Amino acid sequence: MAEQEQMFDEISNPLDSVEDILAGQNWAFSRMNNDELMVDVTGKLGTYRMIFMWQEEYSALQFYCHYDIVVPGYRQDLLAIAMNKVNAGLWLGHFDIPEDTGVPTFRHTSLFRGQTNSSGADHLQDLMEIALAECERYYPMFQIMSRDEEMDENQLSLALLDSAGEA
Repeated sequence: MAEQEQMFDEISNPLDSVEDILAGQNWAFSRMNNDELMVDVTGKLGTYRMIFMWQEEYSALQFYCHYDIVVPGYRQDLLAIAMNKVNAGLWLGHFDIPEDTGVPTFRHTSLFRGQTNSSGADHLQDLMEIALAECERYYPMFQIMSRDEEMDENQLSLALLDSAGEA
């Protein structure tokens, strides 16, 4: 039992490492309390709000990356098709859109049992980079879906294509 207690003593709050990473990027962040941290990040295509929530009892970190876009409720049918295709291609995390907000969100929960400050920091850095890359990748699709224009499955298929280069 002593070995297990020692392992849990090594697990620190990963939000301390998140703060270090964000400070290294010169990003302003807000630590709402010991278990929650928020930062707004500007990407190439949009602004994203990252929220980190530490759940000590599970040694788990919930991570959310919200878009600055709202998808209207009447797009639910096309949205279900889009989310199915998008999430099927992700190997880490998933996108969802809560009905009450309509804001596209990338989500992932990581278990931190057995990680130390140094191993957790690398994991967190990777998580943030992956989330930003996926959010940028699908920004055009969510942006098109947020517009008040007619849209069908053919247009959705075009919006889901990966683009190459910059216009």
